[in-house]
Formats: sequence, structure tokens, C-alpha cells
Amino acid sequence: MVKKIKIKGTIISNDVQWIYDLFDIEATSPNVVADALESAGNEDVEVIINSGGGDVFAGSEIYTELKSYAGNVTTKVVGIAASAASVIAMAGKKVQISPTAQIMIHNVSSRAAGDYRDLQHEADVLKNYNKSIANAYMIKSGMKEEELLELMNKETWFNAQQALENKLADEIMFEDQLQFSASIGNSPMLPQQVIDTIRNMKDKFSPVASIEESKSDILMEQKTKLNLLKLKGDVKS
Repeated sequence: MVKKIKIKGTIISNDVQWIYDLFDIEATSPNVVADALESAGNEDVEVIINSGGGDVFAGSEIYTELKSYAGNVTTKVVGIAASAASVIAMAGKKVQISPTAQIMIHNVSSRAAGDYRDLQHEADVLKNYNKSIANAYMIKSGMKEEELLELMNKETWFNAQQALENKLADEIMFEDQLQFSASIGNSPMLPQQVIDTIRNMKDKFSPVASIEESKSDILMEQKTKLNLLKLKGDVKS
């Protein structure tokens, strides 16, 4: 049986998990994921993700735990996988995304105080860590570092189709159920073969015969053809 692990709410460090639990606030720390993986006993796991991100170091630890897991890991983005949570999503051997979900990547951020040297140092640290995060996207997608860093600079949001196109996801969930049509309502579209058959039968409208008789003949013949098509599997009821 596949073990399900939920990555929900803010990504937090281990030492504050109890505070979030105290106030019943949804959050995920590395220890929660590590414990769940241990209990899975190397069986297949599905990681269900709906998180706007949070602590980048905690996100890195969770990513590493999942990548190091001996069993098969599938990550499923069901709502949003943003910031640190998008890094976690990349840990799946297979990454699935709901057709209604999004993946967001951007630069890391922090607060700093001090003189210009302190601020410049912090800026350099942030730039360096951007490259560390980009590694997760590079490993999954095969995109180049420069391209990814530019996407992170712009804070890029990917819908399901865009995530698939950029190889940040392997599969769109329920894709076989997606159908696109320009019509409104439940009126079925006749197969082109049926339309062509009717067009070829217009010589049935004899000037001598009445309109109703001609229509009746055509409908009878067409019903027979439709039944034959159904038997062949070309038309579904």
C-alpha cells in the first residue's frame, strides 16, 4: 500500500513545530517528513503538496530526505508548490501536478541590518543560495542555471501545462479526463462520416415524392448506418 505524506501549510524548522501544533496551524517540518518516511519502510510514497513555502533550510532538508529515500517517491502538487515547497516538489522521481495547481519559483529573501559591508555580504549570501535552490530545478528539468536564475529573478508562476512544458512536472493529473470543445451544452456533434453520408443522399429528395416521405426514407437509412457505426465502435452512445 502506498504511504501518503502531506506537505501542507508553511515549511518550518523542527524547533517551532510544536508552536504551530499548539495553535492547530497547518505546517510541515523536516522531522515530520523524516518520521513518515521511516514508518513507510521503503515502500512507495506519495507526497501531497499544497504549500506556499517557508524556511529555505527546512525545505532543503525535506528535499534531501525525499531524494535519499530508498523507496519510490511521487510528488503531487494539488494546490500550490511555491518557493521552498517548489524545491520539495522536485524531489519526486515522478512529479504530478493537478490541472488546477501552480508551481512558483523565486529568489530567496531575508532581513539584514548593519553598514554597507553587512548588507553587501547578505546580498552575496542570498545570490549564492539562489544557485543552491536552482540545482533542484536543474536536476529535474535539465534547464541551464542562467535560465533558471532569470526565471527566479522574475518570480515565475507555472500552471500545469507550463510546468509540463518546462519539465518541472512529468504528468498532469486527470489529463485523460480533460476534453476541450467550442460548443455549449450537451448537444453531441455528429461524426464527419455521418455528415458526409447525408450529403451524398440528397438525390433522395425526388420532386415527385413528398418532403415528409423523403425525410422518413433518409432517417431510416441513416439510423441503419448509425447502428452499424456503433457496432464498429466509431460512435458512442
